[in-house]
Order: sequence, then structure tokens, then C-alpha cells
Amino acid sequence: MTSTLTQSPPSEPGLKPGLKNRHLSMIAIGGVIGAGLFVGSGSGIAAAGPGILVSYALVGVLVVLVMRMLGEMAAANPTSGSFSAYADRALGRWAGFTIGWLYWFFWVVVLAVEATAGAKILAGWVPAVPQWGWALIVMLVLTASNLASVSSYGEFEFWFAGIKVVAIAAFIVLGGLAIFGLLPGSDHPASGFSYLTAHGGFLPHGPGAILTGVLMVVFSFMGSEIVTLAAGESQDPRGAVTKATNSVIWRIAVFYLGSILIVVSLLRWDDPAILKEGSYVAALSSIGIPHAAQIMNAIVLTSVLSCLNSGLYTASRMAFSLGGRNDAPASFARTTQRGVPRTAILASVVFGFVAVAFNYLWPDTVFQFLLNSSGAIALFVWLVICFSQLRMRKIIQRESPEKLVVRMWLYPYLTWATIALIAFVLIYMLTDTAEGGGRDQVVLSTLVALGVVVFALVRQRVRGKRDEPALQS
Repeated sequence: MTSTLTQSPPSEPGLKPGLKNRHLSMIAIGGVIGAGLFVGSGSGIAAAGPGILVSYALVGVLVVLVMRMLGEMAAANPTSGSFSAYADRALGRWAGFTIGWLYWFFWVVVLAVEATAGAKILAGWVPAVPQWGWALIVMLVLTASNLASVSSYGEFEFWFAGIKVVAIAAFIVLGGLAIFGLLPGSDHPASGFSYLTAHGGFLPHGPGAILTGVLMVVFSFMGSEIVTLAAGESQDPRGAVTKATNSVIWRIAVFYLGSILIVVSLLRWDDPAILKEGSYVAALSSIGIPHAAQIMNAIVLTSVLSCLNSGLYTASRMAFSLGGRNDAPASFARTTQRGVPRTAILASVVFGFVAVAFNYLWPDTVFQFLLNSSGAIALFVWLVICFSQLRMRKIIQRESPEKLVVRMWLYPYLTWATIALIAFVLIYMLTDTAEGGGRDQVVLSTLVALGVVVFALVRQRVRGKRDEPALQS
């Protein structure tokens, strides 16, 4: 069998390179800044104290390693299917099918979560429109932008991500000035970084709280891989992936570690305002920034819209790739004259609307099940990327070594170390027995994943296809 490494996936010609370099650059930056950073960091700080910085650093290292592996594969062979297509070729059809559909399911559920979160903020501003009405409006507007062209998605995301970047940069600058007593009009009581070790020390709940913090922050990093899917529709896919992969370290260091350092330096970790108002709002209020809550609501809304925009794009492109590999209806792989996979977008939106309806009708039962059953999929995706890279590196080195413009460090040792770390996080999640906590997420996500794997294997057997890697010489 001839190698398929250098061949384009059959579905790829339908897409058009409508994303500019500035779009890809901002998608890469914005992909690691989710709404979870703004609204979810408070619970992590309350649980781990200033030691949450170590939790963010550990997860940040994990994401950097996974992105390095994905970047290696994506730079060698950019495709809209990204890690699903690589798993298909490196591990077998069942692997690409399974992780592709699980990833699609994850983002469809995220659409419902973010649409509801955005509608809640908008309804607070304009109560005349009911919350479900705002959810509908937001979904329709972003669906229209995705249906127009890929450049429309890129333009929306460019500005959404730009606002997030500017907001965090301003927060870090203002917070830094306040910490050192250089912000005019601020009478903040903190002296330098004294809050990092005061009030019980750096780890007030002990070293074990670092792992608890890891569980709370790991999912806020999901989305960093979106740039590798979008690269397939850019003018310079290999260059875009290489640039994004090489810059992921400073992006995580600045936007996550930098901003969280400001928060825990401005506030006592046990300040009630962290949970009541939100960590960033409380930090801004502490240095005398007027209307901090409304400012942060606007920034969170931007992050929500960015996540919705990217979630719809990501889900549709994964469905498009699955359709091109005969793992989804063939109509998913068809594109309009503008290179838009219209059916894949509409199918993703329909399921997104259904999930939104579940969120309003049965939030504590059906929708909670959807949340829990998709909760650990991010970690499953990272595991698949690791195992795919182990095989793909050998194939690329043998077939097209010149395409290894991005290389995983200390291969294969760091790859195996990353696999071990992800497995450890999954196992540790099983100790979280709270309702809707880590154990529920791992168990339900695993059951859903096993169900998809069984379906994939049965489907493959019925079709008479052997379960063998597609990359073989």
C-alpha cells in the first residue's frame, strides 16, 4: 500500500483559503483565552489559595506539550480534520471516527453552555427580551456569519479575540501598577506580593490542593487546538501552524499565569468577593476601578461570543472532515461556491439548539447528563494526540523528513511523560465524588466513548473494512 501522508484528504479541495495571517494569529491567541478564565478562576483560587498558580502552571505545561505534538503533525500535513484525521491515519479508522465524533459532541454541548451564559448577561442589560430570546438571537447571528464565508468567521474572531487580549493586557498593567503602588488614585492595601504568602501561606490547604486546582482549571484551556483546524483554510497553513505552536508558551504564561498572579497578589485568597463577584471583578474593584462588574460583564460576553463563534466553526469543520472520510453523511463534506460546508454547519447548529432547549427544559437532568458525559473529552482528545504523534513521527521521518519543521522535544520520552500525566489527572478525577464532579465526568465520558468505539468497530466490520492504520507502506 502506498503512503497517504503526502496526499490531501479527499474533502479538502472543497474548502477555500479565506483566513488571513492576522486571522490565524488572533485565533491562536484567543483560543487559549476562554470565558472559563474569567468566570471559573475564583473557585480554583478559593480551593487552592495562591497555590492555584502552580495548578495553572502544571496544566499550562501539559497544554504546551500537547500543542507541540499536534503542531508537529499539523505542520507536516495541515487538514481541517486535525487530530481526528491524524488518528485515522496513525491508529486506525475506529480511532479517527471515535475522537472526531466525541470532539464534535463536546463543542455542540459547549454551544449550549455559552449561548445560555451570553443570554443571561444580555437579558440583564435588556430585560425586555427574555433569556431564551437572546440565546436564539446570538445563535442565529453567529450561524449567519459562519454560513457567509470562512473569512466572516475569521473577521468576527479577530475582533472578539482582540478585545480579550487588550482587556487582559490592560488588567495586567493596571494590576501591576497597583501592586507596586504606582497607580494614581489607588489605595490598595497590598504591599507588593505579600498576599502570596500571608493568610495561611502559599498553600493554605496543603500541597494536595494543587491537584484539586488542576481539576478545576484544566478544562479552561480547551480550545488551544482550534488553530490547527483553521490552518487548513489559511493561505500559508504550514507557516501558521508553526508560528502558533512556537508562541503557545508565552501566550499561556502571559494570559493565564500573568493575570492570575495579579489576582492573587491584589486579593486575599479567602476574600469572599472572589466567589461572590468573580476574581477579576473583585480585583478591579479593589484598586478603585469604577463599574468593574459591568466592564467585566462586557469582556465575559465577548469571550462567550468568541467561544460560540469558534465552537460552531470547529464542530462544523470536524463534521466536514468526518464526511470527507465517509465517517459521516456525505452531504457534510459538500461546500458552497464560497467554500462553506453549509450542511455540516446547519447540522451542528440544530444539535446546538436542541442542547440549548435541554438547558432550559431539563437543566438538572438531561442537560447535566450532557455536561458530565462530555466533561472528560478534552483529556481524551489530548491522549489521542499523544498516541497519534508516537506513530506519525516515525512515518513522517521515513516518508517526508523535510516536513518536520516542528519537532516534539525529547521524543518519545516527553510524549510518554505527557501520556502518564494525562492518565494521572483522569485517575485523580475519580476521587472527586461530588455530584457532577470529576468521577461522574470520567465515568460518563468513558461510557459514551466506549459506545462510540463499539459502534465504529461494528460499522467497520459490517462494511468489510479491516481495522488497520491507513498510514502504511
